[in-house]
Amino acid sequence: MKRLSPIMLAGTGSDVGKSLIATGLCRIFLQDGYSPAPFKAQNMALNSYATPDGLEIGRAQAVQAEAAGIPCSSDMNPILLKPSGEHTSQVVLNGKPSGNRDAYSYFRKEGKEELRRLAHEAFDRLSSCYNPIVLEGAGSISELNLRDGDIVNMSMARYAGADVILVADIDRGGVFASVYGSVMLQTPEDRQRIKGIIINKFRGDLRLFESGRKQLENLCGIPVLGVVPMAKHIKIDEEDSVALESKNKSTTENKVKVGVIALPHISNFTDFNVLERHPEVNLFYITVPEEVDEADIIIIPGSKNTLSDLNHLRKKGFARRIISAREAGKSVIGICGGYQMMGTMISDPDGVEGGIRELPGLGLLPVSTVLTVTKTTRQVQFRLFDSEEICEGYEIHMGHTESSSPLTRNTDGGEDGCFVDERCFGSYIHGILDNSVVLDYILNPYRTQSFKTDFDYRSFKESQYDALAAWLREYIDIDRLYKIMMAYD
Repeated sequence: MKRLSPIMLAGTGSDVGKSLIATGLCRIFLQDGYSPAPFKAQNMALNSYATPDGLEIGRAQAVQAEAAGIPCSSDMNPILLKPSGEHTSQVVLNGKPSGNRDAYSYFRKEGKEELRRLAHEAFDRLSSCYNPIVLEGAGSISELNLRDGDIVNMSMARYAGADVILVADIDRGGVFASVYGSVMLQTPEDRQRIKGIIINKFRGDLRLFESGRKQLENLCGIPVLGVVPMAKHIKIDEEDSVALESKNKSTTENKVKVGVIALPHISNFTDFNVLERHPEVNLFYITVPEEVDEADIIIIPGSKNTLSDLNHLRKKGFARRIISAREAGKSVIGICGGYQMMGTMISDPDGVEGGIRELPGLGLLPVSTVLTVTKTTRQVQFRLFDSEEICEGYEIHMGHTESSSPLTRNTDGGEDGCFVDERCFGSYIHGILDNSVVLDYILNPYRTQSFKTDFDYRSFKESQYDALAAWLREYIDIDRLYKIMMAYD
């Protein structure tokens, strides 16, 4: 195949849809016979994923790799920031934790050369194996105060020789100002690198924006490659927890009501996307203690700060409600940090998470946890109890938990989790619910034969990548995009 220039999806701001469009382009390039790979030099997210070789990257790049039909690697996201407070993040470099940094020291220009070198080396390794590279920027490309220390937006595009496509969110308003301002605030060199504009999240009749499209092109001197309508019917894993606000209880009868505790530091909430998509389930996020009573199944999710979130559960009254729900015969399930919280005690002797050194857990599982400096990051294959079906998932956690009644047995001989009965158990394994044998196990106590379906989540995800590709082909001039990318020198 002809070598294509790298392409960067840059944004007029955060949450404009860069990740989704990058995912769709990865699938389009794959469908057209290319071998694409995603790349984001620096990502900030609590949703992360374990690569096959046991390294950690942002979940968005793992999703994009899946859409591209390739295994994910740490080269796709060499720098990951995992916020642990208002001003502090854990810094993950080339897939491995490298300590905590406060925002002020991290985003200063000084000391950025080493991070820039890591990003460039990762890109070079990726570019030598795949064609094209689909880069993603971060936030807005016009933050002048951060330009000197930029390693993810236009400076990365310059290094990669990437054509930049500017993505703007028309739904939030002010699209003309945000596009024009984003273009005009670039240096003359960077402005020439912007080869197209995509207007995203349009609502209504597209014909009403035809004049606006022409005005933008005349104003900026850059072609508008497409106006993409809202695509709420397409279900792709989200990266940002802001998406959780739209997931509310429905009044649909006969569905199993699954409530996930909306922890302040919730992480890897994509664990529950399978429940959101499942036709038998009404998934919602529990934000006040009283909502615990409305769920058949209560799930305590992962957390970036487990002790702080456990303290939150106790102070706000969630803990008492969860324990009462268990006593009433409802299901309580913990994943990763939630699994740790369900035990009898969590201790942090080395101060891994901060000031709280020890707290009693909810006492629902006969386990105790010691948080450790060393992070476990790996993909796992396992069987639920003695089932013959091999399941898949991944672990990302800092802590060790002893259990005498494991939930799963790994194919490498290890064990995971703790099982009390079919309505009370916990596990370190993210993605455990993506396996039908596990999902059926937790839903069976609440199912009726009149409303039982076969649901293959992996097939569903593949169909959604194809649907996203078809959607973008309909509303973006892909032929023109190829012409831009084929001007590769």
